[in-house]
Amino acid sequence: MANYIHVPDGAPAVPKFNVTVDEHDFRSGALKLMKELRPHWKPSEVKMKPFTDGITNKLIACYMGSVMQEVVLVRIYGHKTELFVDRQNEVKSFRVLQAHRCAPRLYCTFNNGLCYEFLPGTALEPDHIRSPSVFRLIAGQLAKYHGIHAHNGWVPRSNLWLKMGQYFSLVPTHFEDAAKNLRFSLEVPSGECLREEMLWLQQNLSVLGSPVVLCHNDLLCKNIIFNQSAGNVKFIDYEYAGYNYQAYDIGNHFNEFAGVNEVDYSQYPGRDFQLMWLRAYLEAYKEHRDHSSEVTATEVEVLYVQVNRFALASHFFWGLWALIQAQYSTIDFDFLGYAVLRFNQYFKMKPEVTALSFP
Repeated sequence: MANYIHVPDGAPAVPKFNVTVDEHDFRSGALKLMKELRPHWKPSEVKMKPFTDGITNKLIACYMGSVMQEVVLVRIYGHKTELFVDRQNEVKSFRVLQAHRCAPRLYCTFNNGLCYEFLPGTALEPDHIRSPSVFRLIAGQLAKYHGIHAHNGWVPRSNLWLKMGQYFSLVPTHFEDAAKNLRFSLEVPSGECLREEMLWLQQNLSVLGSPVVLCHNDLLCKNIIFNQSAGNVKFIDYEYAGYNYQAYDIGNHFNEFAGVNEVDYSQYPGRDFQLMWLRAYLEAYKEHRDHSSEVTATEVEVLYVQVNRFALASHFFWGLWALIQAQYSTIDFDFLGYAVLRFNQYFKMKPEVTALSFP
């Protein structure tokens, strides 16, 4: 979601290796990468541990010895994800964030993935992100992302609507599997209905005055690494990073309080929690933007309305994404069911959040 990301001068170059890693039989391909990145590692002693949480890509940790001390993460792009993820943009975002000390080191790219530094810490769960000590860290780190200035005073624009339109054009019209197709036709809104909603979102949200900033755009719990000993959080996975509406990034994060594998939208944060979170965020954001950190109740209320309306766009965006994944992904996940959940929640929330009024 960016139409211009400038990598700062002096940012370390990222080598590209002509290696393709097989997602089902990854060891030989990963060893070729380790030979380039860690030539002192003995191939026979390299250990590999696949992570199973992701629903876009495959992730493998490569390391030596009995403890995961020095780790290189190898991420293999999911099948056909190049249809909806701009991989060049992802690498640029990674390098920009690394230059601002917001991301791990990017070691290299290869034909169907990239390798980067492992960040020590715990990938969070929905129940962690409510704790006052942790939510303040998350709000502060997101404010740091949003406070990264665009290059040379360039005024960034969001291409959320363009991206949404691209996703809409990739949504399948039917599925080969009869049972899946029946479920699709019964439970997913029609193409005409989705087109109308997409237009409604653009007309109603683009006029809310939410600033366009550098966003993560995919701040689910597992993309937040909490390092207890260092007392900080870092965000990982920048596939969807880029310039977007500030309120979208926050609303998207609030939607993720519901979880991914067992989605429970009763966990969406209530008004009191949101106001605390948004105040902590605005204090940090103003600090990063070199303004005074004085935050008024009105500013918090305005952001509250913007965020809850943009949460609708997040549901809609990931609903479209899940329909595309249902067609192409080789990952064992019920993408069609996930799309149904996101669209149902969109239509449930819509009257509630459109009734909210600005102070």
